[in-house]
Amino acid sequence: MATTTDPVPSANTSAKRPARTQEQPGVGGPSRFPYRTTAMGVIGSILLLLASFGAAGTLVHDPLLSTGPLSWIRYGHGRAIATAVLYVGFALVVWAWVRLGRYVLDGRVGTRAVVVAALCWMAPLLIAPPLFTRDVFSYLGQGAQLLYGLDPYAYGPAALDTLPNVVQNVHPLWQTTPAPYGPLFLLVAKVIVSITGDNLIAGVIVNRAVMLVGLAGVLWALPRLVRHLGGKLPVTMWLAVASPMMVIHLIGGIHNDLLMLAFLTIGVLAALERKHALAIVLVTIGMLIKPTAAIALPFLVWVWANHLPEEETLFRRFVRAVVPSLGIFGVVFVAGTWLSLGSFNLGWITGLQAPQIITNWLNFPTGIGEVFHTLVNLVVTVPASPFVAVARAAAWLALAALLVWQWWQSRRGGTEAILRMAIALLAVAILAPPTLPWYLTWGFVIASAFPWRRLHLAAVVAVSVFLVLVYYPTGEQGLYDWWFIAGVVAASLYGAASLLRPDPLGLIAAWRRLPQRGRDDDRTTSAV
Repeated sequence: MATTTDPVPSANTSAKRPARTQEQPGVGGPSRFPYRTTAMGVIGSILLLLASFGAAGTLVHDPLLSTGPLSWIRYGHGRAIATAVLYVGFALVVWAWVRLGRYVLDGRVGTRAVVVAALCWMAPLLIAPPLFTRDVFSYLGQGAQLLYGLDPYAYGPAALDTLPNVVQNVHPLWQTTPAPYGPLFLLVAKVIVSITGDNLIAGVIVNRAVMLVGLAGVLWALPRLVRHLGGKLPVTMWLAVASPMMVIHLIGGIHNDLLMLAFLTIGVLAALERKHALAIVLVTIGMLIKPTAAIALPFLVWVWANHLPEEETLFRRFVRAVVPSLGIFGVVFVAGTWLSLGSFNLGWITGLQAPQIITNWLNFPTGIGEVFHTLVNLVVTVPASPFVAVARAAAWLALAALLVWQWWQSRRGGTEAILRMAIALLAVAILAPPTLPWYLTWGFVIASAFPWRRLHLAAVVAVSVFLVLVYYPTGEQGLYDWWFIAGVVAASLYGAASLLRPDPLGLIAAWRRLPQRGRDDDRTTSAV
């Protein structure tokens, strides 16, 4: 008989039970909705919401909390308490996500339950300050520049002489830095600022509402992508939609990567369904939001070429695919740039260099350079920048070779081309400086539609938890606080182990035994 609580799988039998999803209701009975797990995540999100007003990307001068009886949450011990509560909320969300993952892998819940749970976890965050980042304030500042006639690819938001609340909340690193985003996204930001003005609370909420459009696009495309790429839909939704990377980073943090991902996923779907012109249009639009989407275009040309009649040679089919692809790309690129900026301003291409001022070891080549600098610095005092520059230059060469190799290996088209495209997007996120945590969603959302092994999913859990926690809730990096990083690594590994086995260290079981031990002690005392 179905119950209204979570299905409770046995740790010893979960690996033996055949998989079942809502799309297969006849196998092992109907799937059940995980009410308790969903509620756990909702409680965690509510704690994130409440604590975020003191511990996340708060405003310099909050019109609601800077003064009054609740102002204590923004300072001193109040802020420390808020930070602790925020981490507790995050732990509950991750706990719920991992437990939901076990149910998915055990075939006890299906796609609908996963999506509903994810949306429930996102709901409290819709009105929260940005979590683990302050990027949304840069979006507003750059949109304000475009609105008031300043070129965001030539100046930083500090050049504005209006909207002081917007300007002062942009992170100091980006105050004088040109925008690294595509012109279409700056047009979106301009429209938002034209509506919200200097009201940053409204600006944050409207930005997040726009990102929900991107979420809707991803939700629409993924089930159809799974049918082409061979994955299991509940697993894909658990990986791509319910994960902390989506809930905390892309929704809670409000990153425009989600808008780009919507156009990318729908574009890839269009290519697989032989709507190739539409695919090039959609991915080019995604590029006009976040330029990284351009990495996908050469791979889609191979998909197009392999859908042409096989009587011709591969080279002739490639030519027949690449020529219209370039034409479509050129038209959409020029028209999109002109409509967004009012001119054919290519300053945003050079603006891509701006984020490279971020230097930390989360970017693999930067970390290698820092390691070599540390070793040499033990002998002689030298600056770190030459080591980082050389390591990054070598990484650019390695990345170029890797991208060409992946592209050439995709020449047979089909699902292999899409898989290699996802690998290329991940490689860019890891090797091209800087590496920011949410950048890994570029390739990961596409990769989620492929089949996955349980052990690989556990690795994804570890990486996802790590990539959220390495930045503090305020948006500042914690990468050089080594005790903090040790705790982050431990938490990440524990989360990964929990997917493979409930309560891997026996902590919950020990906690549950405490009341029983107390009752046994009471009985012993009474007997004496």
